[in-house]
Amino acid sequence: MPGPLKSEEALRTVYPDPGQTRGKVLPALEKHARTFIGLSPFLCIGTSRPDGLGDVSPRGGEPGFVHVLDDTHLAMPDRPGNNLIDTLSNISHSPSVGLLFFVPGFEEMLRVNGVAEITTDPEMMERFVFDGKKPRSVMIIEVREAFFHCTKALKRSGLWDPSKHVPREKMPSFGQIIRDQMKLLVPAKLIDMGLKKDAKDNLY
Repeated sequence: MPGPLKSEEALRTVYPDPGQTRGKVLPALEKHARTFIGLSPFLCIGTSRPDGLGDVSPRGGEPGFVHVLDDTHLAMPDRPGNNLIDTLSNISHSPSVGLLFFVPGFEEMLRVNGVAEITTDPEMMERFVFDGKKPRSVMIIEVREAFFHCTKALKRSGLWDPSKHVPREKMPSFGQIIRDQMKLLVPAKLIDMGLKKDAKDNLY
């Protein structure tokens, strides 16, 4: 059985050189990237933990909830969550971040890599007031790389295809999952009710 591919040189024995594809990686946000971010209601952000493990977290809001400040800076509000602050803590140790933006119905994605910092600057906080509520903090991302990702992953997954949506009953409720994983004695129905209420009352 062949061993693991542990270097780029070894990987290139399997994958051909990308050639001109390297040219798609830009050092700033051009007009198409800015438009895409303005349409996007959802992204995933990757960070690195102090122990070396990677971490990925979802972020969502109204379309354009991430603001383009200029060609090399983005601002993103942090809304109420589980208070584990994994992403924010990771950034305090290592500011490198990778963002993957999605637009519902679009099969292209936008990747943005850069460095981030967390602020509670009053002017920046005021910028993201929604329904009278300020965010917990705001992340400022200095863009170092930006480029569009091809459609193959979403084409293969059929993510936006309603005919491929999985019936929710294929999995137990979120409350039941939490009850099982945390070995709680509270009925799953009560956990589900609490989660539903929290999502309604503390979405922003």
